[in-house]
Amino acid sequence: MKTKRAFKYRFYPTPEQENLLARTFGCVRSVYNTILAWRTEAYQLDQPRIGYKEASARLTALKKDPARAYLNEVSSVPLQQSLRHQQQAFTNFFEKRAGYPTTKSKKHRQSAEFTASAFKYQDGHLFLAKCKEPLAIRWTKGREALPSAPSTVTVSRDTAGRYFVSLLCEVETQPLPVSPRTTGIDLGLKALFVTADGEQIDNPRHTAKYAARLAKAQRALSRKQRGSKNRAKARQKVARLHAKIADTRLDGLHKLSRRLINENQVVCVESLAVKNLIRNRALSKSIADAGWGELVRQLDYKAAWAGRQLVKIDRWFPSSKRCSCCGHTLASLPLKVREWICPACGSELDRDLNAAINIKAAGLAVLALGENVSGIGRVPLS
Repeated sequence: MKTKRAFKYRFYPTPEQENLLARTFGCVRSVYNTILAWRTEAYQLDQPRIGYKEASARLTALKKDPARAYLNEVSSVPLQQSLRHQQQAFTNFFEKRAGYPTTKSKKHRQSAEFTASAFKYQDGHLFLAKCKEPLAIRWTKGREALPSAPSTVTVSRDTAGRYFVSLLCEVETQPLPVSPRTTGIDLGLKALFVTADGEQIDNPRHTAKYAARLAKAQRALSRKQRGSKNRAKARQKVARLHAKIADTRLDGLHKLSRRLINENQVVCVESLAVKNLIRNRALSKSIADAGWGELVRQLDYKAAWAGRQLVKIDRWFPSSKRCSCCGHTLASLPLKVREWICPACGSELDRDLNAAINIKAAGLAVLALGENVSGIGRVPLS
């Protein structure tokens, strides 16, 4: 089965390329924010809804404005692509899948997308539009690692000042051999997750490991004069620490998700509403640091690539309160209670392991009933 897959690499631009990319990022940001303000004004005045066609015509008019002559100094493709992304953002908003689109800030991650007409990939060298030299990409597996010529290239710069290029290629996926193993996982904070087999993966708590260094760097940043070069240097130091935390978290989640998919034919999880859970002020930092949503997202697409199945059961399924031995369900079970005895059968139950076993049973029931496993499986609560 053929599918699209992105390959991300770090690269090191020359001073000329860095200058060109800085101008490109600035133009993308300017176009996006200007068109967004125009569309927002029309939306607030209850005027006819503006689509991509009208936004594209507005961009053409902006490029003819002498005050915005700088828009013609960079490739037009990233500017056009930013409007397509904005259109998708509005589509998600109107279909109630996301909030209202927000403006882009120069202090956050910057990116620009190039389609086939705005770059050239030849003999392992990538040339961007209006750029004479190829990007100095740090190929992790050699230039021949790409399975095909990229159809889209996205160049980005994170808040720590690092440059990355993401190459979207078409790949032929090879399903893994069928495995007899199945499992359910219960996500948590004390342990990142517990499997139905009794394996417990400790929560690495990446933010806590760097908390002291991060607090020191943030105090130093707060003392620097706004607008000064020293403040910019201090901001970079804070950004590098945040990038280190994010990289270590992502690396750990990738390794765990890959192992779960390689070892199990079916993985069952709860469909947690992380955005709602994170509103809890006492636990928001720990929940965000754990990366539950990212772990489930990785399991989802890696299962599709490997020919495995990820089953998501209903978030209201009482996995912790139901006895995995006899099926008795408690009326309530406070979060502080980690072990409990079933009043019906007398079984001694560990809260997390019991939940993982119930999640596995509910997920397999979804498969047995023939429901759509790509979405959320509805399991009766009685």
